[in-house]
Amino acid sequence: MRHCLSFASKGYGPVLGIRKRLAAGFIVAGLAFGAGPALAQVSILALGDSLTQGYGLDNPEDGLVPQLQGWLRDHGQDVTVINGGVSGDTTAGGLSRIDWLLTPQPDAVIVALGGNDLLRGLPPYQARENLDGILAKLQAKGIPALLAGLPAPGNFGTDYQKEFDAIYPDLAQKYGAVLVPNLLAPIMKTPIEERASTDLMQPDNIHPSPEGVQKVVAALGPKVLELLAKVKSGS
Repeated sequence: MRHCLSFASKGYGPVLGIRKRLAAGFIVAGLAFGAGPALAQVSILALGDSLTQGYGLDNPEDGLVPQLQGWLRDHGQDVTVINGGVSGDTTAGGLSRIDWLLTPQPDAVIVALGGNDLLRGLPPYQARENLDGILAKLQAKGIPALLAGLPAPGNFGTDYQKEFDAIYPDLAQKYGAVLVPNLLAPIMKTPIEERASTDLMQPDNIHPSPEGVQKVVAALGPKVLELLAKVKSGS
């Protein structure tokens, strides 16, 4: 898919920019704190698809990553959130690029992948294996994780739905990750036919509008504070 929730896959040209932004984030943090004895700024990598990348938003500052960073700083957290979102990415794509996204190493990682696996009807066992692989790499490096999912629709049958929905709580428990079962839960509380009229969704009725992102961030923020507590405790 051209974006997080579409069927056409895109190439990985944008990932080169992600690596530059990741490195730049650490350079800026280093410059900001190099002059004195202040503690190093905490960095969080947001690994995801177009919901993370900010697809379709006219102003990049309206995306999930900038809004989340703003929310965290408003709540007293000196945090840089790095945008590791690639539109159209699947769990397999996330696994294929996680190693170099961890150089330089962030303090924590938000893993928000699986929407494109769902839309393409990819086997749940593959998504499970890919997400397991990502979380295993993070655990091996001692990096705390937050795992954010999306609920499977009933298009592919109840067995598929149950198998996919079980992935996120199972893996969160296995790796001690902070769990967000449904990243878009704050929006999904509004009936689908009302979302566009209430300005929560873009015209495609798939990607959040700036107002929708704000609702998502308001619910996600406290869970990210749990993630940051793991960073500070060294767990």
